[in-house]
Amino acid sequence: MQIGEVAARTELSLRTIRQYEDSGLVVPSAASEGGFPLYTDADVARLMVIRRMKPLGFTLDETRDLLTAVDRLAADVPDTPGELDPAARASLVARVRCYEQAAAERVAELRAQLARAEEFAHSLRARLP
Repeated sequence: MQIGEVAARTELSLRTIRQYEDSGLVVPSAASEGGFPLYTDADVARLMVIRRMKPLGFTLDETRDLLTAVDRLAADVPDTPGELDPAARASLVARVRCYEQAAAERVAELRAQLARAEEFAHSLRARLP
């Protein structure tokens, strides 16, 4: 699919998608005959991971680190050249777990902030005639 459809699916601007391309976070899987980037569903899924990490306060470097770990785990095929040794696999799994835990903590913080904001809005409504 072309970048416009990707932007619509991900609710990211064309500029943001291009920024992620320039920073190496996502690489279009193909190019059209005219040289325009073409994206797959896997590319869209990768952009959605990036999109979901951003409001949780993860930096681009942290996002890159997580995506690299996930990519390496996904490419790990048993009994093939390049198979991860158990220690390397365990290290990658631990990194992904750290991100999962950090995400859960940040979600909890956001829920607490939302609760305070709702209490504030309710207190204002209660003061209105």
